[in-house]
Amino acid sequence: MTAGADIDVLVSGLGPAGAAAAAAAAEAGARVLAVERNAEPGLPVQCAEFVPTMVRAEVATVGASRIQGIDRMETFLGDGDADLTPNFMGYMIDRAQFDRQLVDRARDAGVDCRFATPLRTLSPTGAATVGTGLAVHPRVVIGADGPRSRVGAAIDCPNVDLVETRQITVDLLAPHTGTDIFLRPEIVGGYAWLFPKGGLCNIGLGVVPAEKHRLKPLLDTLHAELVAAGRVGTTVHRHTGGLIPVGGIVGPVGALGDVPVLLCGDAAGLTNPVTGAGINAAVISGRLAGQAAAARIAGEAEALDDYAEEIEDLFGPSLALARKRRSRLLHTYARQGRPQEADLRGGWIAYPEYWRDESRTHGGSTVDPAIGSEAREMA
Repeated sequence: MTAGADIDVLVSGLGPAGAAAAAAAAEAGARVLAVERNAEPGLPVQCAEFVPTMVRAEVATVGASRIQGIDRMETFLGDGDADLTPNFMGYMIDRAQFDRQLVDRARDAGVDCRFATPLRTLSPTGAATVGTGLAVHPRVVIGADGPRSRVGAAIDCPNVDLVETRQITVDLLAPHTGTDIFLRPEIVGGYAWLFPKGGLCNIGLGVVPAEKHRLKPLLDTLHAELVAAGRVGTTVHRHTGGLIPVGGIVGPVGALGDVPVLLCGDAAGLTNPVTGAGINAAVISGRLAGQAAAARIAGEAEALDDYAEEIEDLFGPSLALARKRRSRLLHTYARQGRPQEADLRGGWIAYPEYWRDESRTHGGSTVDPAIGSEAREMA
């Protein structure tokens, strides 16, 4: 591709959302350039690496990145025993391998995927420069570039509410098939977790930005507790962290001059504000964005409006409920300084208090597409 090249679709970001969007657009016949600032797919890893079993509907080859199965969630409140949520089905994956699979699919569809190639500029007319200065003139732009989306900022749809996270990978000393959740008053605006990965596990937590300075000491404390309990080793194999959008849907459509713009995944705020779940929503929204982009290029004038409506239908109710529950819990901190166990229960998906009076049901079971089947996904 040469300077000044004309393309149909420019995708910024090659995580799950961007790779899915690029593949879908190319499979529908569009000429697609997808750029990613990082040098490799999925690296650095910035998530806890859990996906629900329902992700197979979008990524049939997910088994190739599977490390182990998950069959339950255990939620720890205070010093008592865990509250068990059975049949919490999913997989722990190798996130880098998972992302590589999605990129391979995009390449197989004919997408020009370029890594170590950031989006440099995006003009009010939709013209862009990428990498070392390649100028491109897309007919549609898709922003899949994460919580701090440059594309989202360009159309005045930034993520404003964010959570800061920190995670370590350590040895797991005994087999475990559950995701462990730790709800504690000192973890403001988030929670802590232990997610098993065969002989390893990810331990991490998320907090509001104002509490970012407490991430390391809080994580060190949890790690020490788990070491003392004989569950994990002392050696830290990997550190990671990042931002999670928790404000709900932004965009997800706009325009730069005559160039339509679609946001998907974290760039569109589709991460659940309570759980941080986002991988499944990223892949689904990416596919829909790619299909909508190709449809618009093919002359379907309503394609963008249809995309926005479908995103709202799929994710709006669950994200709105999660945002409401999160806001209620944060107001508890402001009102009384420290939430009680009942407050924490009301802010977490494992407990009936979270769903009470506001459940959206289908066939007798609570359905949350952003979190997963029967409200069960962590990511």
